[in-house]
Amino acid sequence: MKRNKFLILAGGTVLVVGAGGYLMSDTKNFKRNDLKANTSVNSPLTADEKEILYLASLAPSGHNTQPWFVQYIEPYHWIIGNDKTKWLPAVDPTQRETILSIGAFMQNLEYAAQNLGYNCQFDLMATHNQDENLVTVKLDKKGDIHPFDSKKIAQRRTVRSNILSDSLKKDDLSYLIREESEFFHFIPNTSKAYKILNEQTVEANKIQAYRDAAQTELAEWIRFSSKDAENYADGLTTAGMEIEGFAGWLVRNFYGKANVMKKDFRDKNIDNVRKEVSQSAGWLLISSKGDSVITLLETGQRMQRLWLKVRDKNIAIHPMTQILEEPATNQALNSSIGISDNIQFILRMGYLKTYPEPVSLRRSVDRFLRI
Repeated sequence: MKRNKFLILAGGTVLVVGAGGYLMSDTKNFKRNDLKANTSVNSPLTADEKEILYLASLAPSGHNTQPWFVQYIEPYHWIIGNDKTKWLPAVDPTQRETILSIGAFMQNLEYAAQNLGYNCQFDLMATHNQDENLVTVKLDKKGDIHPFDSKKIAQRRTVRSNILSDSLKKDDLSYLIREESEFFHFIPNTSKAYKILNEQTVEANKIQAYRDAAQTELAEWIRFSSKDAENYADGLTTAGMEIEGFAGWLVRNFYGKANVMKKDFRDKNIDNVRKEVSQSAGWLLISSKGDSVITLLETGQRMQRLWLKVRDKNIAIHPMTQILEEPATNQALNSSIGISDNIQFILRMGYLKTYPEPVSLRRSVDRFLRI
């Protein structure tokens, strides 16, 4: 006898899916390891260059847009560029977050190059966040080089769930921030400022969830099906959003952009945020002494250096930037928590019992290389 599964979707629709239909559906979360290498593209890059640039591309970015390109000039000499097709104008209208992400890309590039014995020389080209050509970089093997374990780059990931509320050990916090402590501000979960950040993060998410431009932009970057995930190799997947099991199967097979605009989807996101902010050791804010292009790039590098340390201590990082993206919450942020410098990152932090493997997608190097 043919067996049926009865599914109740958000909004009350009842579907009947046969066992054969289930087997033909999208049953598995699509992850980074599922991407196939592109071996058909002719490239001027050496094996070292390809490895360095791929590792650089494992940097974080809003909605995983991967907003960079690399213009090839000659071997080991490139321009790092700002890909305007990957901007998020609804939540990042000044491209502040874009430049921070490209700074993280630069830090990965430098570490990956060092691991293979190269020095990096960066030279700024841009004067505005919207400039296409940001930085030139040259690699060479002259002088003393301090190797960096590039496995740390490959293992970095955002963690949203199962973050513990245990206090961070002083030695662990010192390990993470001691070399650049003037830019880091840890807000423990026992402080008044922590409660303010929790409340304002929820409020900013409410505003953003019901701001149609921001929600439409989010919908454009969600890769609902494995087919779309494989095709684009960027954006937010069910695996990256940590939607597992039956819920993940439901989203991959029955959800699309239109669902993101519905009230139940928006409200569920806000509920998830409430749950997330209730679970952490605290917030880590990263500030800067200004907001010029070079300052934002350096701050992105600083953030990435931190992120490549946290796994050593089994600490998770979850960026939650909505306070900074919404004027109604951003304008009172500094005064409410007593920080005068420009706040560029708001990171939820805490220990994990087990560290999950990275799953976010990445485009192959040939897809962001310009020749």
